[in-house]
Amino acid sequence: MNNEQQQIIDKVYEDALMEYGFESLPSTPEGTWFETVETFIYKCKIDNEFSERWGLKIEERELSLEERRKLANYDSVFVSPMTVESWDRNNIPTKLITTTKITKIESYE
Repeated sequence: MNNEQQQIIDKVYEDALMEYGFESLPSTPEGTWFETVETFIYKCKIDNEFSERWGLKIEERELSLEERRKLANYDSVFVSPMTVESWDRNNIPTKLITTTKITKIESYE
């Protein structure tokens, strides 16, 4: 996760804490999901209703070998082929994490 994504998550997490009147990391009457930002992130990933409640969508998926090849800038047939092991050694990413700050607007007519 990059710094911008972490800042978005931290802000939403802080807003969630403040909505419940907390300034630190206590448990809530509903459960203990506030104990860590990691549990907050996990719940946003797996629970759509929870994610919508806080306006934060986090999706994570594995990159395909073709996507990793592109990230490694390996397009030349003139150099020795790169292997998955060499991508791993060179820290070529294996996952794509998408963070979306959702603004929900409801209206009644």
